[in-house]
Amino acid sequence: MRFLFTRRWVLFALTVAALAWLATVLGQWQFHRLDDRKAENSLVARNLDQAPAPIDSLLKPSEPAPGKHEWRKVVVHGTWDDENTIVLKYQTRDGGPGVDVLTPLRTADGTGVLVDRGWMQTDNVGSERPELPAASTGTVTVIGWIRVDATGRATAVNDLATRAVSSRAVAKILDYPLYGGFLDLHTESPEPATKLAEIELPDDTSNGPHFFYGLQWWFFAALAIFGFGYLAFDEARQARRQREASEGAEHAAVDGEHDAGDEG
Repeated sequence: MRFLFTRRWVLFALTVAALAWLATVLGQWQFHRLDDRKAENSLVARNLDQAPAPIDSLLKPSEPAPGKHEWRKVVVHGTWDDENTIVLKYQTRDGGPGVDVLTPLRTADGTGVLVDRGWMQTDNVGSERPELPAASTGTVTVIGWIRVDATGRATAVNDLATRAVSSRAVAKILDYPLYGGFLDLHTESPEPATKLAEIELPDDTSNGPHFFYGLQWWFFAALAIFGFGYLAFDEARQARRQREASEGAEHAAVDGEHDAGDEG
């Protein structure tokens, strides 16, 4: 087994060890993601099961919506600010293009909350504003699920359109404060003349592919170690066969010399 200490095999062993370590770490990362997914599912399931609470008991004006309250239902009374309805572009549903319709709802004290009223099918033309159904007039009671603001450049609002929802970005174009986060509409009373497609709720029963991805990475780590061991074993076996063949040839030569001496 002295060949294992040659430069080529030492470098090979170090490479295999690095690959096995990396695959092990990636597998462990997937299992950590699985734990996070389970915790998230548990939180979502618990929040979805809660009764609606007054909006000001869970959200505050101009403050980020707490992640622990996402998918909690809240109830709020107010009037729609339809003039500032915002289009959330590029929202597909069942493979079809469409948009979500976001409208601020102003409460009696002047504070607003951004509400995703639902989805509607449209042509996938981001440069043109589609014809949107008008929001109801008068005071309405809305029950909606709390959602956390998105971040990044996609949240910028231009011509009452955006690619990701952020109450902070929307508040910049309004002359009144907004509660942090936004709501996905659950019910509206009285019902609107035109109802949009309801928001799709998250699947809190699926743990995703993380478990199998983790097993795959660990399998790759084991395969790398096994492959190295097999190649080392095969190298040693070939070396032994060559040594035995060489020793056999030497014995044959010696025997031939003895036989020649006997004949003399």
